[in-house]
Parts: sequence; structure tokens; C-alpha cells
Amino acid sequence: MKYQVLQVSSYRTNCSLLWCTQTNKAAIIDPGGDAELLLNAIEERGLTLERVLLTHGHIDHVGVARVLAQRLGVPVEGPHRDDQFLLDMLPQEARTYGFPMVEAFMPERYLDQGDSIQVGSLTLEVLHTPGHTPGHLVFHNPDADIAFVGDLIFAGSVGRTDFEGGNQADLIRSITQVLWPLGEQTEFVPGHGPNSTIARERRLNPYVADNQLQA
Repeated sequence: MKYQVLQVSSYRTNCSLLWCTQTNKAAIIDPGGDAELLLNAIEERGLTLERVLLTHGHIDHVGVARVLAQRLGVPVEGPHRDDQFLLDMLPQEARTYGFPMVEAFMPERYLDQGDSIQVGSLTLEVLHTPGHTPGHLVFHNPDADIAFVGDLIFAGSVGRTDFEGGNQADLIRSITQVLWPLGEQTEFVPGHGPNSTIARERRLNPYVADNQLQA
């Protein structure tokens, strides 16, 4: 597996383009904006996009999902069905936060804990990680020890829970009981900012480090 992180929209969201090096089949995670930039990246690498994947329903992660899906004839998969209310609110979010208009939509497939996604010969495992939003997901490739975690956790921080549907207790539970068991060696790509590892965050993250939670 290879991947490229492209920062999109005024929120500098990390949109991940990942692909199978054996087949050049690809998926894109959280295309929050800048459709032409993303289409050019796909074309320049000679990739065949198979699906658009969403970790959650906030507009800075969803913004051009339907544009890409319609242009390339692929499905949108994810988030979990508990985030449909956020997808219904996309026109309101666009007006509130100054994004280009995004119509409400339903994905072709909701995803849930235990689902798997094929990208060429790659397999992504789906983890349901509520907290930042009720239907938040993480996509994990165990062979490469990498996870695409959306706004669940960041290098040195965690996702906000003050938006509609957020829940701090659920967020901490998702991090410690769903993400941590992937193993300290696992690297993750967050929705914003630089990559980190589970080992580093368990030592240093002021919100969820082991010594903080035991205090």
C-alpha cells in the first residue's frame, strides 16, 4: 500500500489518497474540498478510483465526496449510519462555515464495526469510534500498521466533542478501547495536522496518555 495526504479546504483537512501498488486501484478518504486537486492527483498517478470513504459527516471531510463519486462513477461508503443527520445538515453547514454549497445525500453504503473494504488487493478494516460524532469511523490496514483516524485523535490532542452529537466519554472510550488495541507500533493519519503513532500518544498526549488516565 502507498498513500498520499493532500490538505484540502480552508480547514486544511487531511484527505488521504491510498492505493494498491499491485493493481493501481485506489480509494480516497475524507475529500473535504478542492475536487480538481484531488482529481489531478488521481490522474497523475495513473490510479483507478474504486470508492470514496468517509470517516464522519462534517463538511470539511465530506465537501466534494459526491462530486468525485459522480465524476468517476464510484460509490460513497461511510460513515456509520449514526452520522446521517450530519449529512442531512450539509447545506446548513456550508452556509454557516463559508463552504461552497453541498447538498445533503445518503452514501451508497453505511459502514459499521467489523466491516472490511477491498482496494485492489488491500483490505481496510472498519472500526466504529463514536465521540467526535456518533457515527465516526477509523479505517485500519493491519498489513501496513496504519490507521486513518479522521478527527478521533491528533498528534498531541483529541477530537472536539462540543459539536452536535459529540460525547467526551464516548471519545475517550473509542480511543482507549478501540484504537489502542491496534498496537503501539501503529501509525495514524489524523484529520488535521501531522501523523503520529499510538505509542507516542499513549506516552505524551495530554488528554489520553496512560499516566493521565490513571491519575
